[in-house]
Formats: sequence, structure tokens, C-alpha cells
Amino acid sequence: MPVNSTKTLRWKEDIRKSVDMYNDWFLRFAPKAYRDTRARTTETVKKAMATTHNLRDLGADTLRTHPEVLSVLRMATCPPLAVDRLIGLAGVPGALVKTMEKSGRLPPKLPADRVTTELKRIGEVIQKLVDRDILVWLDRKDEPSEEEVHRASTVVADRLCGAQANPIIRNAQEQRQLDRMNEWLSARGYKKVKPSEVIDLRRMLPGTFCFRLNVSVRQERRHLNVPVDAVIMPKVPGGHGLPLFVEAKSAGDYANVNKRRKEEATKLSQLRKTHGRRIRYVLFLGGYFDSGYLGYEASEGMDWVWEHRIDDFARMGL
Repeated sequence: MPVNSTKTLRWKEDIRKSVDMYNDWFLRFAPKAYRDTRARTTETVKKAMATTHNLRDLGADTLRTHPEVLSVLRMATCPPLAVDRLIGLAGVPGALVKTMEKSGRLPPKLPADRVTTELKRIGEVIQKLVDRDILVWLDRKDEPSEEEVHRASTVVADRLCGAQANPIIRNAQEQRQLDRMNEWLSARGYKKVKPSEVIDLRRMLPGTFCFRLNVSVRQERRHLNVPVDAVIMPKVPGGHGLPLFVEAKSAGDYANVNKRRKEEATKLSQLRKTHGRRIRYVLFLGGYFDSGYLGYEASEGMDWVWEHRIDDFARMGL
């Protein structure tokens, strides 16, 4: 029996309460999440400064040895460079820059001599555009003071965090939701287990739960893993023997969730094809989710629990 998906008369009030809850959290905790990330990022920038001799050494050898510094270098220019802008200005393969950005390494299939040429071009662009208003020592021959390096690192860290503000907030949102589930389940005697302890979904011990589990599904003739935020085996398992699958969703605006609303439906379809139609897959919602989003997910056979009414998990059999 659906808990919330069929209660359309309650949707409007739940949406209002969910938005109010999210806005209250954002005003109280988002600044701290941003500041904490900025402090960690400042240390990362300082390491990149040391690696590049305070941006005086941007040669191919340095970038080959430390490809992970590229994101810092992009934010040390005037104006700061987006990934695609750097690719265009340097005339280098997109795969090179994107691999350096994403994984902090060089593409393994790119020939060594070409790597040298392309890295040299990247270094030349960064050197030409480096922001000398914050890297004030570049016009001098002496070494910068510790205070100058710290000040410049803070500015670059701010730029990095500004470019990554949404992911920073999303990570904080996700952790908040998992913490709330952990607290709710633990208070009711459930025990948290590690993903490595879940060998067979149907053999999970009653009263246990796991976060961030990769669940194997079949797609055509191959198997792949799909991540599930929470997998919970009720104390009294249902006849199908499967746990409850929960996807934590938190959003700070309506537009983004409606752009991505098909993701949950796709995951549910994959899980059903592999583990049967009786699988229970619900959403844990906090923030901006309008009636358009709710209607779409309900039409795909999904139910949900609102973060502001977390006790509805009990009505899900927990």
C-alpha cells in the first residue's frame, strides 16, 4: 500500500514544509560546509604552490609529474579559466585536460612526445594569464613571504570553491540525509553494516542496514553495478525476502530535480528486471520537489518518505 504517492491532497502542504525545512538547514549549515571546504582547499592550493615553485615553474615536466595541480592553475589566472576555455586557448585535446582535472593523471594512451608538447602549451597559456595582482611576487626576483602565499592561496581556494559551490552543498545535503536515516534506524534497534558485509541481498540479517551499496543488475547481456544510497532489511522481512532500497534526494531548486527525474525511474527499472517486480524502491525527499516531479515518480511506481516526516519509514515496514 503506497504511503505518500497516492495522497495527492497532501502534496501541496508537504512541498511547502519540505522547502521550509531545506531553507532553514541551508541558512544554518551551508555557510559552515562552504567554509570547511574552503579551509581544506586552501591547503590543497598551498601544496600546488609548492609543487610549481609558487607558479614560477609551469613547464611540461612539472605538469607531467603533478597533473593534479591543473584545477588550481586554472583558478590562478585572470580571468579564471573554465576547462573548455583552457582547451580552446591551448589547442590541446579535451581528453588530456579533462583526465588531468577528473583523476589527477595523464591519459595513458597519449604518446609521451605528444604529452610533452601539449603540456608545454597548457603551461604557456597559464603563464601568460596568471593573475599577478594576487601572485604579487612574480614580478620580483625574491621569494614570496609565507603571508603572501597564504593570502594568494585563500583567493584561489575561494575561486575553486565558488566554481564548485553546488557540489559542496549537495555533498553536505546527502550526508545530512544519511545521518538522519542512521539516527532514526539506530534508535529503533537497527544495526549498520559495511557494504563488504552484504554478499547476498536476500541473506541480509533482519534489522540491518547499509549505506552506499553497489547493487548488481543485468543490462542486456552484461552485469553492471548501480549505487543505492541505503539498503535496509526490516526486522520482519517480507515474503519476497528483499530489503527496502532507499534513494536519498535533496535539492535547493525545482529546475534541477525535474531535469534529472528520469534517473530514479531508470534505476528502478534496472533493479526490477534483475530482482523482480516486487522490489521496494522509495525516495527520501528533502527540499524543492514540486507536484510535477512527484507526479512523474508516482506514475513510474515509486513512493517516498519526506525528510520532515521521517517516521513514515515505519509505515514502509521498518
